[in-house]
Amino acid sequence: MSDNSVEHASFTIERVFKATPEQVFRAFADPAAHDRWFVRADGWPIAEYSHDFRVGGREAGRFSKDGKTIYFNDTVYLDIVENRRIISAYTMAENERRISASVATVDIQPHGTGTRIVYTEQAAFLDGLDKVEYRRQGWEELIAALGAELGEAAAAA
Repeated sequence: MSDNSVEHASFTIERVFKATPEQVFRAFADPAAHDRWFVRADGWPIAEYSHDFRVGGREAGRFSKDGKTIYFNDTVYLDIVENRRIISAYTMAENERRISASVATVDIQPHGTGTRIVYTEQAAFLDGLDKVEYRRQGWEELIAALGAELGEAAAAA
């Protein structure tokens, strides 16, 4: 891709957990739980991080794997229905250059005695600096980390 380009893409990931919808929602809402599976899951050093989980609240973090390339995530929570859904909009930047803008939905559905989550992201990938494959892989890893936080392995839906 060339400078000043945009690629629109979306993806959906579905997983079933034995955990209840309340337990799954709590893993997103509780700052300590969210820190374990979302923030620290990949082991990257964290320069800064904040988590204000409420409608209109912001989540922001600055991370670097190698100390040279800095990634910045800036999220605003648009809609939260306890134990049912979370909708957010977020941007990602690499070394202060915006690489994407997304709307993400976590749909939390009762499934037997457990929970099915449906994660859907609609994104604009900017200037060839990010790709849907990278983002999907990252979220696959995060959802696996969520499963570990819940004390189980995620099974594909």
